[in-house]
Amino acid sequence: MVKKITFLGIETSCDETAAAVIRENDKGTADILSNIVSSQIEEHKKFGGVVPELAARAHLENIEYIIDTALKESDISIDEVDGIAATAGPGLIVCLTVGLNIGKSIATFSKKPFIGVNHLEGHALSPGLEKKIEFPYLLLLISGGHTQFLIVKDVNEYEQLGTTIDDALGEAFDKTAKMLDLGYPGGPSVEKFAKLGDKNFFKLPEPIINRAGCNLSFAGLKTAVLKESKKINEKNKLKYNLAASFQNTINKILYKKTKVAVEMFRKKTKKEHFQLIVAGGVAANETIRKNLSTLSNEMNFKTIYPDLKFCGDNAAMIAWAGIQRFKKNMIDNVNISAKSRWPLDKNAPYMKGPGLKL
Repeated sequence: MVKKITFLGIETSCDETAAAVIRENDKGTADILSNIVSSQIEEHKKFGGVVPELAARAHLENIEYIIDTALKESDISIDEVDGIAATAGPGLIVCLTVGLNIGKSIATFSKKPFIGVNHLEGHALSPGLEKKIEFPYLLLLISGGHTQFLIVKDVNEYEQLGTTIDDALGEAFDKTAKMLDLGYPGGPSVEKFAKLGDKNFFKLPEPIINRAGCNLSFAGLKTAVLKESKKINEKNKLKYNLAASFQNTINKILYKKTKVAVEMFRKKTKKEHFQLIVAGGVAANETIRKNLSTLSNEMNFKTIYPDLKFCGDNAAMIAWAGIQRFKKNMIDNVNISAKSRWPLDKNAPYMKGPGLKL
């Protein structure tokens, strides 16, 4: 009987303190033995965004309890796990360091292999927790800090097709919510209030939509929302129309740029039938899911989304990525340090401002 690989995962890249115990099963997917997430939304709500120092302090206060709870809930002792995986980047350094250091300490004292996981790879591989995923596939990664189209050739093998040249999609949602005083966190707030508005009321720009390739831009859209928001009284229901119009414009941009990315993927891989994985925190948005599912029906490919509990930051995806890297003998030295920036495609040009390549 082949022993099933079991990993403890730890995640502290931003404002969630998380730990999980994951075991690979006979189907090639995961048995979720535990998945504990402690959110800091209430601590940061009054600031309208994450305060790094407060987030790091909360991680320090909670991390040992969260890990202990994950192990108890899984009914697995640390001696029974095959390895420890912790997020090593990208993210807020003061936050990353908390989870990374305790993960390295546990691995050292328990004499277990340690793997420092790229948070983005955690998202990229997260649908594999529940579904069998076939390489290569097209990935649309949409989160608070990243918006990218990538070809996922295998674990640790990525080719970037396109990226945002300015704001990430999640950031655009957060800033729109703040401008319209819709509440925090911004993504769910915009989605909630957009349901009360007319999505066609405001005509908003679709930046660089006609530019070749599948790079994206949201800064101009955000500026247009700011301009319109200044004309709206706080109690005026027009802000719901603006939220709805903003979300509708996002969906039009994603529809058109994903269509380009699909054509690029097919040309590069020669695969007509493939999977589009939509992952990251913004992948929880219901209208985005419906919009991209419509495109998949039109262009004859399959769209896969992680379960909602695996869209936001969580340690289950970190443990799962750790298992996949462990199987390829990608073990890290415990001297690995936290990284604020860690691109999946190391050869992709760094984009800054209006598409400048540095």
